[in-house]
Amino acid sequence: MTRPAGVMVGALARARRRVVADLVALTKPRVVLMVLVTTVVGYYVGLRGAPDWGRILHLMLGTALAAGGTLALNQYRERDLDARMERTRARPLPDGRLQPLEALLFSTAITVVGVVYLAACVSLLAAVVTGTTVVLYVFAYTPLKLKTPLCTLVGAVPGALPPVTGWVAARDDVSVGAWILFGILFLWQLPHTLAIARLYRDDYARAGVRVLPVVDADGTSTGRQVVAGCLALLAVSLLPTLVGLAGPVYFLGALVLGTTLLVLGALAALAPSSVSARRVLLASLLYLPVLLALLALDKV
Repeated sequence: MTRPAGVMVGALARARRRVVADLVALTKPRVVLMVLVTTVVGYYVGLRGAPDWGRILHLMLGTALAAGGTLALNQYRERDLDARMERTRARPLPDGRLQPLEALLFSTAITVVGVVYLAACVSLLAAVVTGTTVVLYVFAYTPLKLKTPLCTLVGAVPGALPPVTGWVAARDDVSVGAWILFGILFLWQLPHTLAIARLYRDDYARAGVRVLPVVDADGTSTGRQVVAGCLALLAVSLLPTLVGLAGPVYFLGALVLGTTLLVLGALAALAPSSVSARRVLLASLLYLPVLLALLALDKV
């Protein structure tokens, strides 16, 4: 091979690697990892007998594909909006590293494959829950972000469905335990997402995203919703022990975690600022993995 030809082959290989890296970035791997953790916890908490490791692998693969595809579809639909925000303008689509058609074909393909894979290898009900997650996230939450602050509540629904997918993969039903897991994830997202929105309020306002901190100038309504979400989360997080899904260790941990988050939320409501919002955000990031670990370890 001549040197010019070798240089060309090397350049093509690097270009392919960049495209692959950008396609992977569209799927938001860190968010997918969190989705997988909540899904597996839902499966384990719902389990009545010994784990079916083959079923777990199928569940994780199908969920990862569908979740990654959904997040990529969201980036495709929000590419113009992302270009107007500092925190997102370097993403592959607004930065021009990927073409919209490439992103659309890739994201649609892996989303469909993920849902079909779940239907074929796990259960039809698991595929229905995951398909519902896709539709709500891409076609309800995404467009509502430009129209109403209620988008946070709508977006919390698909965000809370992954543990339900895990539960139905274990039991093939949607009983009280599935709804409790849904409630915990739904309510956790309220202080979490509102804290993020408070931190990036100016960026969201520049892009026309109508999250609550953008339209709530003095932070009063935002503070009330954070406190209400934390208070409701504290109550719902205690239910696994009360209905016999978890033991006293989980109950005590949930009580301490929930009370801490509630206190930080109340302080943020009393004195709204970027500093107090960051405290709530960091506490919420610690809260969820610790709570889920306690739930799995102290399962009855």
